[in-house]
Amino acid sequence: MSVGRVGVVAGVAILLAAAAGAIATTATGQLARPPSSVVQFGYIRSLAGQGGAYRMRFDPALWLSGATANRAAVEDGAIRPGETVPNDYYIRNESRRQLTYAVPANARVTIVTVGAGPRSTRVSVAELAAIVKGRNPGKRKLYGPSLGYWARIVGDRVTRLDQQYQP
Repeated sequence: MSVGRVGVVAGVAILLAAAAGAIATTATGQLARPPSSVVQFGYIRSLAGQGGAYRMRFDPALWLSGATANRAAVEDGAIRPGETVPNDYYIRNESRRQLTYAVPANARVTIVTVGAGPRSTRVSVAELAAIVKGRNPGKRKLYGPSLGYWARIVGDRVTRLDQQYQP
């Protein structure tokens, strides 16, 4: 195949891919890529040691606020039209389907504990794994072990977990 025909074939392939929505560009003309990390809200269903790391089963959900929360809550029958959601948030968990992520033993983890009031407390992944299993090795005053978490995910690895305070 000649150089000219290769260029035409490549150009047609790029045009077809772009037409199909396979290539996105930014305002500067750079090809768009997935973000280097994603933050997802959800529930840790299990967290188990596996080798030098952990395996987490995570049930993602949507943390909504404002008008979006109110509309979703009305659609789900949680409130009546014209009402507003308490504390300006609503959690929609449409499915109990879970995702599996690797969690390095040195991932940053915070949980909500109670002292003079709720506060964020840093713990190890090992301690969180025990809490998820219903134990409390640090004898901490837990605010609510069933609260959701924000997970910062890079590829298929969780680098940070922060328990969400819910009034």
